Amino acid sequence: MTERLDREVRRSVLSSGTVVLSERMDSVRSVAAGVWVRRGTAHEQPEYRGIAHLLEHMVFKGTARRSAQEIATAVEGTGGSLDAYTTHEHTSFQVRVPSDHMGTGLDVLADLAFSPALRVEDLELEREVVLEEISRMEDTPDDLVFELHSEFMYDGHPYGSPILGTRETVESLDAADLRRLHGEAYRPENMVVAVAGQVDHDELLAQVRDLWPAEPVTGRLANVPTLQSTAVGARVVRRAGGRQVHLIAGARGLDHSSALRHAAIVVGQALGGGMSSRLFQKVREQLGLAYSVFSFQSFYARGGHVGAYLATRPEAAAEARDTLLSELRALAEHGLSRAELDEVKEQIKGQILLSLESPSSRMHRLAGMVLYEEPYRNLDTLVELIEGIDLDQAAEASKLYDPEGLAVLELWPA
Repeated sequence: MTERLDREVRRSVLSSGTVVLSERMDSVRSVAAGVWVRRGTAHEQPEYRGIAHLLEHMVFKGTARRSAQEIATAVEGTGGSLDAYTTHEHTSFQVRVPSDHMGTGLDVLADLAFSPALRVEDLELEREVVLEEISRMEDTPDDLVFELHSEFMYDGHPYGSPILGTRETVESLDAADLRRLHGEAYRPENMVVAVAGQVDHDELLAQVRDLWPAEPVTGRLANVPTLQSTAVGARVVRRAGGRQVHLIAGARGLDHSSALRHAAIVVGQALGGGMSSRLFQKVREQLGLAYSVFSFQSFYARGGHVGAYLATRPEAAAEARDTLLSELRALAEHGLSRAELDEVKEQIKGQILLSLESPSSRMHRLAGMVLYEEPYRNLDTLVELIEGIDLDQAAEASKLYDPEGLAVLELWPA
């Protein structure tokens, strides 16, 4: 069955259960195509931490029809690119190719999704690559501090687990574990296909039907555990090397389905989303306490978080921390002014307009709609939604930053 969601947006569901979406953009001569598998780190048992990410790596080592080099050459030979990533809730594989090579891109994606070789000898090599990735993260303090903070704040819930896994778990995983996960998760009814660019939906649908299994594959789908609470308090971690203190103050935020989600995005932008934001102006421009300072937010299916980050010299850390917490307290207690709210809403609307010039952004928007069971919103509806955010909603979202509910983690050089 196919339904038209907008003038150039269509959605179909195959007999296998795979959801296929497309958005036609006549202004480009390329397509961005992706496959999303509803399985990520938050579905993993502790002893298997990092297995979804390791499997994402392993499918590129070869399939039943292609070697690792042939996978890369098939896409790059068209002038295109191939990428993948793992999150806490899903794994994705994407291509960007000229529109007349869409069939090649889809064929490679199907090959990766359904026919990876998962050979023991490839695992021994790729395991080392992932261990190097973990080492790189550990040597990058502005990455490491986010890992440490998530683990601290989520307090045992898998949303706080490292996507890469740990050295111990990655070293213990074997090829049988990967094949078991692939059989459980990489099934057509557990997948979303999204394509944006110079695409004809009927042609896309025909190609996906040819490449995808025709019927659902019986198996067990995993659920993310319910998030009961998050930690509050302060923690200091020391590591050898470095010259800066990296600080994160974060708290539980909102589920992706929350009615306040867009208000939280607006508040986050006002707090630390750019050079005109409160944190940038206060911490960097007025006081010169940090080069890098910003806010962030993540929205998951069963949880989420908000927060702010800065990095500063040890001798300035106390002042920087106090200034950051003072700004968060002021936001939580007073919300945004009318002028600030209006200004930030204009920023957000402009960002939406600019992002939708990109086929990749439109592809991700289509996939997210299905992954998080959201209604489709066209540009006008989305702008109206942003316009409709009022001071009361902004004030409610601002309370998420109340210092009384924060988990504050500082990463210091030893």
